[in-house]
Amino acid sequence: MSPKRDYYAVLGVGRDAGLPEIKSAYRKLALQYHPDRNPEKAEEATERFKEITEAYSVLADAEKRAVYDRFGHAGVGASAPDFSSTIFSDFEDIFGDFFGFGDIFGQRRGRRSRAERGADLRYDMEISFEEAATGLDTKIKIPRWESCAECGGRGARKGSEAVTCATCGGRGQIRRQQGFFTVTRTCPNCQGLGQVIVEPCPACKGEGRALKEKVLGIKIPAGVDDGTRLRVSGEGEAGYFGGPPGDLYVVLRVHEHSFFERRGNDLYCTVPISVTQAVLGTEINAPTLSGQERLHIPEGTQPGSVFRIRGKGFPSLDRGGQGDLYVTVEIVIPSHLTREQRRLFEMLSGTTHVENKPLHRRVSEKVKSIFG
Repeated sequence: MSPKRDYYAVLGVGRDAGLPEIKSAYRKLALQYHPDRNPEKAEEATERFKEITEAYSVLADAEKRAVYDRFGHAGVGASAPDFSSTIFSDFEDIFGDFFGFGDIFGQRRGRRSRAERGADLRYDMEISFEEAATGLDTKIKIPRWESCAECGGRGARKGSEAVTCATCGGRGQIRRQQGFFTVTRTCPNCQGLGQVIVEPCPACKGEGRALKEKVLGIKIPAGVDDGTRLRVSGEGEAGYFGGPPGDLYVVLRVHEHSFFERRGNDLYCTVPISVTQAVLGTEINAPTLSGQERLHIPEGTQPGSVFRIRGKGFPSLDRGGQGDLYVTVEIVIPSHLTREQRRLFEMLSGTTHVENKPLHRRVSEKVKSIFG
């Protein structure tokens, strides 16, 4: 018997290799030397596969690796790989169902259940900005697979039953010996179900489901936003052969508003006022989603001033309450004046001279600090 090779050399990794590198190296070698991929050299591939699997079973275990690093092969013994539940879980994590490791290493999987859950459905729904704020009750029509009324979802003609698959004997799997391993494959005749339908239902052709249109009532709560996803439990497609139905997800697309901008649950808008209204102060009717609201503009209001109207924003979906409305005032400067208006402004200009030396000095100092 040839002496055992160093486990690190077997996997082609350094002694400082981390677990991810060890897993990656093992996966690459296991795929390369698996007996199913080397039928012309099955015996040689089997021995090589056993060697790299033994090396991985030691180096992937922190305690065993520490003993091996200190004492070598004598510390871990000369036994075959330890296919414990922990190591087996590692194999499944690395390979998934690629080779059917559950069957290769002696952990048989039962035949697949005939009943399966139905698929989830998605419905994209467009609503207006106002509908998002107030909520609404509406109806939608969706095409979906429903359980066949003729056969009750069984897929077999009335009075007949599914029979045991003759290919796999009802196991749903076909097993064959491949050197050191027992390799299991899903039965191609029954697709792992263990049973086949001899007399399919004429209405659904053995599917157990039929395509229909369903009208559903949908309640859109107040306060939804663009992209909100509403789950309607059990309104997806019917399951296969009596399995539970999937769910329906309604994804909302909310149109933008021409005047209001939404930020979270708050609304923002801009309202124009005249120069005299800004100077003297006034009361204006500010628009909201629920009508107009009186807003006091104090005298001396500056351009860009923002006023808050509490409780006139969007309702909150999860916390309750209502957002606020923020109104920015835009002072409109007249582009054309009548003679009388010009005369009055000229008279006013003589009484409202602004001393701008301090302002000029501050601007100059700021410029110097930037370019100085």
